[in-house]
Amino acid sequence: MIAIIDYKAGNLTSVKLAFQALGVAAEITHDADTILAAEWVVFPGVGAAGASMEYLNQTGLSETIKTKIGQGDPFLGICFGMQLLFEFSEEDGGVPCLGIIPGQVKRFSPTRARYKIPHMGWNRVTIKKKHPLLLGIEDESEFYFVHSYYCAPSQEALTIGQTDYAEVNFTAIAGQDNFLATQFHPEKSGRIGLKLLENFSRWDGTC
Repeated sequence: MIAIIDYKAGNLTSVKLAFQALGVAAEITHDADTILAAEWVVFPGVGAAGASMEYLNQTGLSETIKTKIGQGDPFLGICFGMQLLFEFSEEDGGVPCLGIIPGQVKRFSPTRARYKIPHMGWNRVTIKKKHPLLLGIEDESEFYFVHSYYCAPSQEALTIGQTDYAEVNFTAIAGQDNFLATQFHPEKSGRIGLKLLENFSRWDGTC
């Protein structure tokens, strides 16, 4: 069973429906025991870093997430869920995050008016490293993005896929060992996004 972490951030139901379309059982939950017992865990969301980290810390879900990743089970962060895995976000005046991925989350600061923030739309993703979740997905495939901040890992080896917007080349897919995170929304990225989620539902957490 796939546990989808509920931390009062949006976009949870669309992730569950995407798994249902694949015939994969998924449950939205904030219960620590359920999350720790799940075979796979998804950490999605749309929200603000300050309020979300406050909720995660107050409820103990921060430690639950760290423990789950430490267990070696497959873990997927999506969009805002990816950003919260980093050490620090510039959002809300600066917010310490979960610290799973070394690096920072930075705000787009475009110098040209044609670059709108938030970044919303389809971008080609260049695959930098092979990964089990990208099996059957071609290099330069397009995925759907909605975000105002971008992730900047401090270690190049953590970047699995890359794209660009507002004159910034940024990490679209990051991962190591048993966790992977995407800045884009696979559940909103059509056939290619569903392929990534299908791969995740079959992943054993090894690379």
